[in-house]
Amino acid sequence: MLESMEVTTFAGRVGELFRVVIDDTTTLATWLIEVTPAPGADGGATRAGRRTPFSLVFRSPPGAALPQRIYRLHHDGLGALDLFLVPIGPDGEGMRYEAVFS
Repeated sequence: MLESMEVTTFAGRVGELFRVVIDDTTTLATWLIEVTPAPGADGGATRAGRRTPFSLVFRSPPGAALPQRIYRLHHDGLGALDLFLVPIGPDGEGMRYEAVFS
């Protein structure tokens, strides 16, 4: 499923809730705050059968800090996604995490 996702899959979902599964009983609410095509990308079209790279940035509430690893995220419209999240630091509203699609 992830192979078919492009920047356009997420572009209209900024501000939406994604729940990160921590363990069998715990989830962490995160919100998609940025969808960024790679520099020079043309908005998500594939070239020669390859997806144009892009990144997603999520924000969790203040005080939450997850280590980098693969997490299962649940979204009401997209279902379950297994993404490698990397913490990129806090901002004024919470902790930010990035997932890169190449």
